[in-house]
Amino acid sequence: MITKIYRNPLRGLLFIISYLFFSVALIGCADLEQTSLSSIDRDNFYSSNQDIETAINGIYQEFTVDGFYGMFNNQSIYINDLQSDYVKAGAQTNSAHIRELSNFAVQPTNLFVSYAWEEHYTAINRANVVIDKVTDAAWLDEHSKQNYINEARFLRALMYFNLVRYFGGVPIVLHDGEGEKAPRNTIDEVFEQIVSDFSAAESLPVGYSTRDSKASSLAASALLSKVYLEWAQTSTEKGRGNQQTNYQQAISYAQKVIDSGKYKLLDKFIDNWSVDKKNGPEHIFTIEHDRSVNGNVTGHCTFATNWSNSEPVLLATSDRYYEQTDPKDQRRDGSWAKRIYNPNTGTDFVFDIPRFRKYIDSLNYANPASSGNAAGQSTNTTVIRYAEVLLIKAEAENELNGPTAAAYDAINQVRQRAYWSPYLNIQQSPSDGSSLELSGLSQEEFRERLREERRLEFVLEGHRWFDLKRWHILVKYVKEHTPSNEEVTGTKTTKAQNVSKKNYYLPLPEDQIILNPNLEQNWGYSGETDDGPYDATFE
Repeated sequence: MITKIYRNPLRGLLFIISYLFFSVALIGCADLEQTSLSSIDRDNFYSSNQDIETAINGIYQEFTVDGFYGMFNNQSIYINDLQSDYVKAGAQTNSAHIRELSNFAVQPTNLFVSYAWEEHYTAINRANVVIDKVTDAAWLDEHSKQNYINEARFLRALMYFNLVRYFGGVPIVLHDGEGEKAPRNTIDEVFEQIVSDFSAAESLPVGYSTRDSKASSLAASALLSKVYLEWAQTSTEKGRGNQQTNYQQAISYAQKVIDSGKYKLLDKFIDNWSVDKKNGPEHIFTIEHDRSVNGNVTGHCTFATNWSNSEPVLLATSDRYYEQTDPKDQRRDGSWAKRIYNPNTGTDFVFDIPRFRKYIDSLNYANPASSGNAAGQSTNTTVIRYAEVLLIKAEAENELNGPTAAAYDAINQVRQRAYWSPYLNIQQSPSDGSSLELSGLSQEEFRERLREERRLEFVLEGHRWFDLKRWHILVKYVKEHTPSNEEVTGTKTTKAQNVSKKNYYLPLPEDQIILNPNLEQNWGYSGETDDGPYDATFE
């Protein structure tokens, strides 16, 4: 068993839990540990399909444990959006750990960093146990065996994909009982393992699940497209050396998802976060949330102060992001709430600084049984949706071949949805009179427009820090685009003053380095002042 890589290696390891189901088996459960591990004979546990499915559910369970610090409760947003120009810690924030992320001052003792390491490796170890035990299950038919193994490999790949982007090279642990005092593998080795696991998961039956919160063949393909795009832009031997091949792989896997015909863009952008439209045609892989079981805490943190101008925990750095977005672009009012109907007064409330609209549950915030403080806690966390697959294809195609017809087609589909009016049922054009459909751009111009589309499309979806990092523009962008103190309303930030090249990765948790002396801290977190591993391509 891996005992020194995460803080609590025994937590729920055998997954004897009361797993809750909503409607047709909701994936994502509370941290219900009701059976003593010492009373379980682990070797005899994997004796039925139900045992295996319970164990696999235990992997999914890890996605939403630890409440506030859960990897898909708050962690993915706090790490990936707070570490950007457009999100800050509001006045309601009483946590130094949140303010560290907000101000690019994160320390190796930061709790979000510690929980990120622990939770991901706990999920990995759970997946490893499933894979090992199912592989040895002679009683199980081969078809079921491979499906269970490949589902666990999908989840393990997702964990390593997060870890390699958070920390860089990390220890690769593939079997229960291994990993103690393991050194870090290289970034390329981690990517190779991710590709191997997601590729195996592509063998899952197409109809394996009707829920987008459960691993599937096409979800594996979609994530492979994202993995290869990321790898192509990573400054490693195989990232740089195989860049063209990696871009082509990103295109091929994106095209596989597109050609399946299973997914499409929703006409109404905001419906992607509506609690009554889960498992929609744009969702490829999501994390299921239900307020009474494993609530999405981001929904609380963005609207905890309700209809007032008191600052919630998560807030835009200024209102410029709302004001500068074209009012005809439905992503403006789908991502930002400058005004929102207050059922207590029967009128619209206008905020000084817009709230993040995606996590405001407008169906339930007026319900007395679901207070405004909980609005959005049943909103699913989107890991990947169809719009991103289109933009991955467009980006990889442009990087590989320039702005081809295929690149234009993919990005213009996203723009067409953005300017579609679901209320007027008409296709609109930008207010400035420019063309809706992009054309005639140079490769660099297309690159910049693609990056702008991603900024508009994925507000508070846990992508922004990852994007700025892989484009190698994190420091330059934050310094140039973070609103000045004159522009910032309310709580100020020190983002632009603090950001440096060390922020391309998180620090390894201090407690893990103490437990495992073979782990080396990331550059910049031990007082280094040179440029370290970051050459002139990193801005």
